[in-house]
Amino acid sequence: MQPSITPVILCGGSGTRLWPRSRATKPKPFLPLLGSATLFEATIARAAQEHGFAAPIVVTGAAHVDHVEAQLVAMAGASIIVEPAARNTAAAIALAAFRLPDDAVMLVCPSDHHIADPAAFRAAASRAAALAAEGFLVSFGIEAKTPETGFGYLERGEPIAHDGFRVARFVEKPDRARAEAFVAGGRHAWNGGIFAFRVGSFLAELAAHRPAIHAAVRAAVAAGRADGRRFHPGAAEFDGFKPESVDYAVMENTSQAAMVPVDMGWSDIGSWDALHAALPHDAAGNSVQGEAELVDCHNVLVSSDGPRVSVIGLQDVIVVVDGNEVLVTSHAGTQLVGKLKGASQQ
Repeated sequence: MQPSITPVILCGGSGTRLWPRSRATKPKPFLPLLGSATLFEATIARAAQEHGFAAPIVVTGAAHVDHVEAQLVAMAGASIIVEPAARNTAAAIALAAFRLPDDAVMLVCPSDHHIADPAAFRAAASRAAALAAEGFLVSFGIEAKTPETGFGYLERGEPIAHDGFRVARFVEKPDRARAEAFVAGGRHAWNGGIFAFRVGSFLAELAAHRPAIHAAVRAAVAAGRADGRRFHPGAAEFDGFKPESVDYAVMENTSQAAMVPVDMGWSDIGSWDALHAALPHDAAGNSVQGEAELVDCHNVLVSSDGPRVSVIGLQDVIVVVDGNEVLVTSHAGTQLVGKLKGASQQ
């Protein structure tokens, strides 16, 4: 691993699909949902300097800076870019890029994903960084083991160096039949939002395809000010463009899109159902966090921060207790949690 590989950790969002545990005041990345470490802490740890990475840059909003500071603790060289406003991932990544030399390689990582096999992640990062150094814009192509309709997909193209492939096509969230065909065909991978870019290559593609974002972010960084390890881009300059994801703004337009396949036990922990799948289970598929007694239950998750929960004779159900809020949902209903009034009023 080259020291010039800089982890860029994106911290944003409100995590409403994991309400009531995740709230706007303390969203998903900063919660210990799997074990004692938070998802943010685990993200930092698997790309730490002890593994050969450079010090991380964290891009976050003002509302989450204190959480980031508390969980970064005394990490030497780490820096925090405080976004003036939430303007999606293309602009967030560009903020970090304009703070780095052109020949640096950025490893862009969401802060709220779970990766069960950090060694596989680091091996893929090394291959992706080697491709990025050659001018490719590289996505991690996560092995699609189930026909998920909530993820984007990457279609594998011709093979290139470092066990990578060109991306033949980006596919938005497919219907069930297409997702099943993708898994059966073996040429499609999940697009998990993890990227490796050479800074100069990324900024050149951003300027070519989204000049308004490029110009605004460049001006915001030029007008910014440092405050210890925090950097505050100019708020007035960080405007005048349409917020877009890096996928839409750059990856689907560049001719240099590539992917490295990886199987690393990845989950976006995007719902209570996804969290249940990532947790240890008993023989009946049940998982328990906190005090609970389950009798004749199958595929049940109970997560309680205090009160004892007793469940009898249920299957495919999730029960969450957080303070004075209680959520009970089927697995099928977990995608609707974010639409609850409680989630929107958090």
